[in-house]
Formats: sequence, C-alpha cells, structure tokens
Amino acid sequence: MKNKLKPDSLIATLLSVGEISLVLIGLIGLAVEVFRDQGWFRQLVDKILFSPMGLLFIPVAVLFVFLLNRWMLSPDAGPESGRGNLPLYVLMAVGAYYLFKLISRGSF
Repeated sequence: MKNKLKPDSLIATLLSVGEISLVLIGLIGLAVEVFRDQGWFRQLVDKILFSPMGLLFIPVAVLFVFLLNRWMLSPDAGPESGRGNLPLYVLMAVGAYYLFKLISRGSF
C-alpha cells in the first residue's frame, strides 16, 4: 500500500507523532508490568525455578524467538510484505490499551 500523504504535510506529521506516542506508552506500560513488585518478570522467574517443567521453557522460548526472527527477516517475502511493521503495530495496540487504562483508571 502506497502512502498518499506528502511527507511534510501536517496530517502525516501528526499521524507519526501519534504512532510514536502510542509506541512509547506501550513500552512504558509493559515496563511497569514487568518490573513492578510481583510483576511478570518475578512471576516468570518463580515459575521457571520452582516448576519441574520450568527449565524446559528456556530452550522452547529461545527456539520460538529464533524462528520468529527468521520469519520476520526472511528475504523471500520482500519489502512489500509488511512483516517488519508487525512489532510496531503490536506496540501501538499495547499503547492504545495502556492509554485507555491510564484515562479510565488514572494509572497503569
């Protein structure tokens, strides 16, 4: 899909600022969830260390990340596939979720 907006137009600039804002809010919201007391990081470490199947999770997670990286950077898809934009759109969706939480609750 070709972008029909001129690069220097006000609408294109506002859309870009909105996208970056959502990504930053998403990153901040994820960081709060991961590193707070009893957050996701602490829960993950507890499950890995105190579960019999926890140590199996580590190589499975590494394999998943490796395969995801290969899929997203595969040269056969070409630059028109849009796979490289997938993390951007995921973080924008996460940012929209945390922005909604921030507006409705007053905090993350």
